[in-house]
Amino acid sequence: MKIFYTDHFVLPLPPEHRFPMDKYRRLRERVAAADLAGEPLVEPHAATDEELARAHCPDYIRRVSEGRLTEPEIRRIGFPWSLQMVERSRRSSGATIEACQAAMSDGVGINLAGGTHHAFADAGEGYCVFNDSAVAARVLLTPGAGGPKVGKVVIIDLDVHQGNGTASICRGDPGIFTFSVHGAKNFPLRKEVSDFDIALPDGTTDEAYLEAVERGTRQAIELAGADLAIYLAGADPFEGDAFGRLKVSKKGLAERDRIVLEALDRAGLPVTVTMAGGYARNIDDIVDIHYATVALFASRR
Repeated sequence: MKIFYTDHFVLPLPPEHRFPMDKYRRLRERVAAADLAGEPLVEPHAATDEELARAHCPDYIRRVSEGRLTEPEIRRIGFPWSLQMVERSRRSSGATIEACQAAMSDGVGINLAGGTHHAFADAGEGYCVFNDSAVAARVLLTPGAGGPKVGKVVIIDLDVHQGNGTASICRGDPGIFTFSVHGAKNFPLRKEVSDFDIALPDGTTDEAYLEAVERGTRQAIELAGADLAIYLAGADPFEGDAFGRLKVSKKGLAERDRIVLEALDRAGLPVTVTMAGGYARNIDDIVDIHYATVALFASRR
């Protein structure tokens, strides 16, 4: 089984920045020490302009790459522009592409980053520059993309924030079914329309959250009729998350992952897992949640 990492492509941030960038390094070190993949972790390729253009406007790709974004566009992304930001964003999309190809061969592929679901076709947003799920899905739907033929992809987004960029990019695409369980009043303020959305009130706890996940995942898989799933296993529904506004325990999130895996197993669907968000005040909590996800899905091999 292949697990892809990009944490060594460091995105330089000012000391006061709220994004917990170090979680990726800590997660990779823990996964590698446990030998969860059963083979060395893999450095992915940087997504090419051609690959990115399957989900993004060519002009946006050029302006990101050349550092010609406007100040409002940079503020909307939330990261200062740098060549390192461009490289890391391309590598994160490349990791999800390769994890999808690996999943079609091995049943599961894992990206220790990814889940950048707020990026739109022509704009980045909310710490997301390129939308790795939409890019990877479109690449895999392209004939001859490497591996068995994929006719349809289901994106199961369980980050606490709605995948508004993914919903926008994939709207009307018969090859991609988008499903999201998210906080109703959380970011983004203006939600897009996924193929299937479940919005939860602030303060939702384990029981109601898990009921929504189980019901929704089952229905989404039935409705999608997909050949491949991309699962955004966000750590931010956690009760200790700084931005999450839900009250889901670590035990509840582990149960969430089990529900998703069992639903995929019943359907016989290969899956690519990405980490998506996580902003707990204690970074060890984020790493614990992500690690539990990786360990569970790695056990599928």
